[in-house]
Amino acid sequence: MAAAMLLRRLPAARPPLMAATRLISDSTAPLTIETSMPFTAHIVDPPSRDVATTPAELVAFFHDMSLMRRMEIAADSLYKAKLIRGFCHLYDGQEAVCAGMEAAITRKDSIITAYRDHCIFLSRGGDLVTAFAELMGRQVGCSRGKGGSMHFYKKDANFYGGHGIVGAQVPLGCGLAFAQKYRKEDTVSFSLYGDGAANQGQLFEALNISALWKLPAILVCENNHYGMGTAEWRAAKSPSYYKRGDYVPGLKVDGMDVLAVKQACKFAKEHAIANGPIVLEMDTYRYHGHSMSDPGSTYRTRDEISGVRQERDPIERVRKLLLAHDLATPAELKDMEKEIRKEVDAAIAKAKESPMPDASELFTNVYVKGFGVEVS
Repeated sequence: MAAAMLLRRLPAARPPLMAATRLISDSTAPLTIETSMPFTAHIVDPPSRDVATTPAELVAFFHDMSLMRRMEIAADSLYKAKLIRGFCHLYDGQEAVCAGMEAAITRKDSIITAYRDHCIFLSRGGDLVTAFAELMGRQVGCSRGKGGSMHFYKKDANFYGGHGIVGAQVPLGCGLAFAQKYRKEDTVSFSLYGDGAANQGQLFEALNISALWKLPAILVCENNHYGMGTAEWRAAKSPSYYKRGDYVPGLKVDGMDVLAVKQACKFAKEHAIANGPIVLEMDTYRYHGHSMSDPGSTYRTRDEISGVRQERDPIERVRKLLLAHDLATPAELKDMEKEIRKEVDAAIAKAKESPMPDASELFTNVYVKGFGVEVS
């Protein structure tokens, strides 16, 4: 599909969308845009607010984040239809974090996260069919249908999950950074966690040893302001998470601005390779509740949610940039969104065709080969 051709960063060219009167810009000419807000830094000089981008990259941001948003909305419907079972944590509202991060790094860099992982899987090069198949517990899912919503992986793109234990992915991420330094790879590891995990002791232990050994570890707090149903100010004496490293530098970023995220992650990668760990706090917001069992409106008002949608939505910010710089028309962007809906619907239909895992799969990936139970 025409929309699918834009999924990866900076396409060389693309055919016109249906019903479009001209091509959406695919120019790679340099374009400089100022971030929505200044960066706030802790014991480090912040990066410039002027971000280098291109028209093609802005179009790709709009497409990728719109695709992520549509996937999560579709997952909501599939869960309510009982086609997705178990836990399901949606990422809509936070798309700029993974989209901006991916634009600043390469697939040789590692990413590890908690259970809100669907969109990060897509940003690492995962496809919709594999994503929906995993959500519905089907064989062609990225974890063979056995991981479900919380355990997406893509090892060939250095995406290591998808973890259900709060904060437990951070020591693993720092271990990935240790391996990168040991092998002298000049790559970094991004460990993502929420504000609800920011008080975990294992996080500080991992950060301490990462600082001692100057590991290329980047800790990313996706601060959506509510750990489950608990507001950050009720759970943390100091909710300035970018300062929590104390002796480790930190940066507070507008996590609803994809260009600010890109700039911060580029800065953090350069810093971590040269100097060791850094903490990034992404000021973001989730539109859904903590999980599908949480209506998300008992501890915050609907006015608060709609206010963020109107004033800070990451997709709408990019839409405004594309229109302001005359890189696309409103009709062209609407056509792209229609194509995305078709793409998502087709992927769901394809994923439903995949069978459930065979009963024998219950015993695989549990024991080392030759040391497990035998099935007669």
